[in-house]
Amino acid sequence: MVPHPYLQTWNIMAAIRIWIWMCFVLELLLQNHVMAVTVSYDQRALKLDGQRRMLISGSIHYPRSTSKMWPGLIAKAKEGGLDVIQTYVFWNGHEPRKGVYNYAGRYNLPKFLRLVSEAGMYVSLRIGPYVCAEWNSGGFPAWLRFVPGIEFRTDNEPFKLETQRFVNHVVAMLKKEMLFAWQGGPIILAQIENEYGNIDASYGEAGQRYMNWIANMAVATNASVPWIMCQQSQAPLSVINTCNGFYCDGWRPNSDGKPALWTENWTGWFQGWGEAAPTRPVQDIAFAVARFFQKGGSFQNYYMYHGGTNFERTGVESVTTSYDYDAPLDEFGDIRQPKWGHLKDLHAALKLCEPALVAVDIVPPHISLGPYQEAHVYRSSSGTCAAFLASWSKNDTVVEFQGQSYDLPAWSVSILPDCKSVVFNTAKVGAQTVTMGMQGPIPITNWVSSHEPLGPQLGNKFSAMGLVEQITTTQDTTDYLWYMTTVQVSESAVPNGTAQATLVMSSLRDVAHTFVNYIYSGTVNANGHQAAQAISLRPGTNSITILSMTMGLQGYGPFLEKEKAGIQYGVRIEGLPSGTMELGGNNWTYQVGLQGEYKQLYKVNESYFSADWDKTFEFDDRNFLSWIKTGFDTPAGNGSLALDLSSMGKGQAWVNGLSLGRYWSSFRAQNNGCHENCDYHGSFGQTKCLTKCGQPSQYWYHVPRQWLLPKRNSIVLFEEQGGNPEAITIATRMPQHICSHISESHPFPLPVASWTKRGSLTSMPPRAPLLLECAPGQYISRISFASYGTPSGDCGGFVLSSCHANTSSDVLRKACVGRQKCAVPIVSSIFGVDPCPGLSKSLAAAAECA
Repeated sequence: MVPHPYLQTWNIMAAIRIWIWMCFVLELLLQNHVMAVTVSYDQRALKLDGQRRMLISGSIHYPRSTSKMWPGLIAKAKEGGLDVIQTYVFWNGHEPRKGVYNYAGRYNLPKFLRLVSEAGMYVSLRIGPYVCAEWNSGGFPAWLRFVPGIEFRTDNEPFKLETQRFVNHVVAMLKKEMLFAWQGGPIILAQIENEYGNIDASYGEAGQRYMNWIANMAVATNASVPWIMCQQSQAPLSVINTCNGFYCDGWRPNSDGKPALWTENWTGWFQGWGEAAPTRPVQDIAFAVARFFQKGGSFQNYYMYHGGTNFERTGVESVTTSYDYDAPLDEFGDIRQPKWGHLKDLHAALKLCEPALVAVDIVPPHISLGPYQEAHVYRSSSGTCAAFLASWSKNDTVVEFQGQSYDLPAWSVSILPDCKSVVFNTAKVGAQTVTMGMQGPIPITNWVSSHEPLGPQLGNKFSAMGLVEQITTTQDTTDYLWYMTTVQVSESAVPNGTAQATLVMSSLRDVAHTFVNYIYSGTVNANGHQAAQAISLRPGTNSITILSMTMGLQGYGPFLEKEKAGIQYGVRIEGLPSGTMELGGNNWTYQVGLQGEYKQLYKVNESYFSADWDKTFEFDDRNFLSWIKTGFDTPAGNGSLALDLSSMGKGQAWVNGLSLGRYWSSFRAQNNGCHENCDYHGSFGQTKCLTKCGQPSQYWYHVPRQWLLPKRNSIVLFEEQGGNPEAITIATRMPQHICSHISESHPFPLPVASWTKRGSLTSMPPRAPLLLECAPGQYISRISFASYGTPSGDCGGFVLSSCHANTSSDVLRKACVGRQKCAVPIVSSIFGVDPCPGLSKSLAAAAECA
């Protein structure tokens, strides 16, 4: 029987579909076969497909940015010379309720990892499940602390059961998504636990048993990549222990068979509310990295390479919403210069040394060049050679090395990929400096308001004798817990109609607003210490109302499950003629959260004005607690956006129903201790190079463009202390001023292939031109300073000297104005004259972008 023509056609089409599908599957299999990498290690380095590698890594935490930011962040990291992206896995983000998993939006870990893989980079994945990371509760989900009998991070069966379940879930999910290196994915390292060596002594023998258990549990998942443990000198042989710190040069793991890996090189530090902004000079970072590889290191990770933002309530106790970290990519994902550029040049120089570095099995002994100077020389059997000349002296010096003289600045390392030519010195910055600023601020006006009722309300309140613990009561679903009680004051104790007294909370974590008889008395910030607030009482019955707030849960240290918040140990009134009144045992009425949170006033409503919003905005002097709302249009362009909330007090912010996080503009940093021009020489600590003293710890708040509509965006604030919302603006973050200062002898690292031939330099490297570059879409509008000669000073404060070519400004204007970027060679012929023959000269220039 002849098949019907339609069936014949269908059979042919079905066969074609099957053939195409088989070809597609075959292509994927071949692709995975080609891309699959076997990861191993020896005493010298990690090995990819049996080949030792010197690897540069940087931390980017996927929930601290948006999914549309990820490709740009990864691309800038790769352009900056990174091989690897490192990130934690955030348990509380992925399992907000037990057994309910979340991999959507900012928590789409598989998507983030695939983007890294598509960029041709690897991943170091820190599964934890404890991560610290200045992340709420160290990454532990809120429900975990309420598991019966649980004790975190020790030999405790309930904790080990939940930990093993989550780690197995993550590893199985990653295997299913084909994301490990042996599957063709990007993951080459996995971390279990985090800095446990800092606290294991608190748990004694139970801590040692737990440390061994969790290491063995991780290995048993058969992830088939090396497992690491940072800051754990007693890690078992089955995992590699690694170093965290500002410096890890000379550090060695606890076994001769393990390589030296540096999992956290802190590029700055996190910032707390009421604190100045920490920074770390790039010369010191580069010095630390070069010393690490000079003395036998093989894998180095910047913590952070991009810090990002603590959106929602994700920040740890008292850490700002900005997690900028003074990283090479700033909070908004923009390149921070000169940090990004100088490290990029460092990475290029290190890659030139890689053939010699991986060729040796044992780190060569140092060669003394002076009292505070030394060299290390790496030679292979094939003749490749790389050298590092280091000085930790306070003064510049000249050293003799292999019959040649080399200028060696103080606190620096010179890198010689051929053991002859200096291609990079950590103290000589050739990258331009960029001053970022908020341009074109647009006022946000026409606010409406809704007052938050004072104290517990009907339907949401409950009563109890004595004080309740805040975290247990709120289950960390909100920052806020209301306390309310009454006290009786006799007329004899208040002879003048009112009595001044002090309300004392024996221990308060973190902040509380107090109200007496529904009138605001003040705000106290105690951070777990005793808190005292002046109050006024009247004869008869007085209501005492307290709004207690956490500013994130503790994320570091032992016994996190025992953490307490709110008012603890007692409340009393002191200073009355009748003596102290103890209130801790009173009958208290409570409310978890705010009425506005229950009503979800932060969400977008169809109607701009609803029953909850008053068209006439005002703050009540008796009660500042208000929800305020308005709309705005998205500013044009592609630049990063931020809200200026410096005119406000304290609260939380939402845009289109999505939380930007907490703000606290009224909390200013100390007035002293800042160093705008910090000296990078000498060992660094997080308080060495503080900036922005006397200013709000944060007043610009990142608004991701991904969250916005072209028109009619909604913005809602919950304001706790009052302020002037009419002064709020939204602005675009763009480069404003750019400048550079570079000597005529400064080397310019190029791609490895341009300089190397079979592992050795084919010629002396070219010398670097002066580079100026505005952001895409901007152009150099003006040259504000230019001098070829011997100018001094720093960007923003260049000074002419007697050695100066008068043609400098004309040369820079002709080469740069009207262009997005320009390069000017540093040679006398360009300027028509040598202003001081025989002297070493440099070129300094400053420009504006528009």
